[in-house]
Amino acid sequence: MKVEQIYTGCLAQGAYYIESDGEAAIIDPLRETNTYINKAQRNGATIKYIFETHFHADFVSGHVELSQKTNAPIVYGPNANPAFESIIATDGQVFEVGKIRIKVLHTPGHTMESSCYLLFDEHGKEYCIFTGDTLFIGDVGRPDLAQKSDLTVEDLAGYLYDSLRNQILPLPDHIIVYPAHGAGSACGKNMSKETFDSLGHQKQVNYALQEQSKEDFINAVTDGLTPPPYYFPKNVQLNKTGSANLETVMESGLQALSPEAFEAAANETGAIILDTRQAADFKDAFIPNSINIGLKGDFAPWVGTLITDIQQPILFVAEAGLETEVITRLSRVGYDNILGYLAGGIKGWKEAGKETDSIESITPQEFRNIYIEGGDVTVKDVRKSSEYETEHLVNADNIPLAYISENMEEFSKHDTNYIHCAGGYRSMIAASILKSRGFDNVVNVEGGIGAIKQELPTSELVSAN
Repeated sequence: MKVEQIYTGCLAQGAYYIESDGEAAIIDPLRETNTYINKAQRNGATIKYIFETHFHADFVSGHVELSQKTNAPIVYGPNANPAFESIIATDGQVFEVGKIRIKVLHTPGHTMESSCYLLFDEHGKEYCIFTGDTLFIGDVGRPDLAQKSDLTVEDLAGYLYDSLRNQILPLPDHIIVYPAHGAGSACGKNMSKETFDSLGHQKQVNYALQEQSKEDFINAVTDGLTPPPYYFPKNVQLNKTGSANLETVMESGLQALSPEAFEAAANETGAIILDTRQAADFKDAFIPNSINIGLKGDFAPWVGTLITDIQQPILFVAEAGLETEVITRLSRVGYDNILGYLAGGIKGWKEAGKETDSIESITPQEFRNIYIEGGDVTVKDVRKSSEYETEHLVNADNIPLAYISENMEEFSKHDTNYIHCAGGYRSMIAASILKSRGFDNVVNVEGGIGAIKQELPTSELVSAN
């Protein structure tokens, strides 16, 4: 028996490859289906089933394309209503894969079709459970993504309470919990950086598995929920109906456009120009009005959060050799309308005599001098509210990056806006958005709060402790 977690850090997502006696099953596959097909072929195995724990909101699954390529049926738990042929399993139904068995446990709450899959090894012993977004390490799935007119967030949280107590908690402590996500995913509030754990340990440390009333549980899981990213409902719909073939998306997006063709495409289509280089490279020279979301970071989730129209035409700038990676990551969250990329990058753009823009970026040491000696300095902290509340600069205003478009009036049009985050990734995204909206009085502070506080006296920090 083989159980392999295939973890994708930029989405904080775990897919699973399971194999026994020449047969394989895939749980919650990403869109790059060849990953699973090639693995099975190398092992001399046949993919027999594709299990989906629920209709995912935070990424586009590869279930339909994988089924088309392998003829393996797609399996959902009860209440699922996909637009394509699939097996809608009953609670407790068992599927055999080689010499192992996989049992469906219906666990509504995160969504009404959410189900977990309990694996029994070759000896018939419970070995692990694939919990999807029902149970994470240190957390549970948020109950506000699948509301219907007759179901409130509290109703869904109540279903989740029952599911955990009736289906999960009675299981033996030794089994391994394999969730669909880890820290960084927007599908939960406070997930651990660990990507698996024993159920026994989770029973000890996970707040949602402690002895508590349903009312207390509902209050705990619904407290502090922030609005989900804009792309979540669109991804759910794509996962219900099926998405375009990834090879087709790749072929369309991998169009190398000359500076002239790139500029013409931007003007003719209204495409957003997405610059995926690192902040340190972006700041010195970029195409005017382009937005920087660095590929080496939480690229796809931030694209989905900040570009609210999933059908938005996209042109992109990338480091040489990373063009395929950009398209792959965009496609993972359903952004398929990619028109092409800038051939030759910014160097080619400048050689063609095209205009560039820049953003001033200063070191923490330079910021210290301005902050201490400059009097009433306008500082904008674009971290999450929870991060800000933990520790922030005395006179910094909190404007979370996720809500920057709704809060443009909070930035000064006259004074210099000094922008920082935790480490510099989000602040450059914010600075580029502001620059594209006509704010020329923007300065990015490199290194974020982690570096800034090393330069300032503790009296300039407000801490929750």
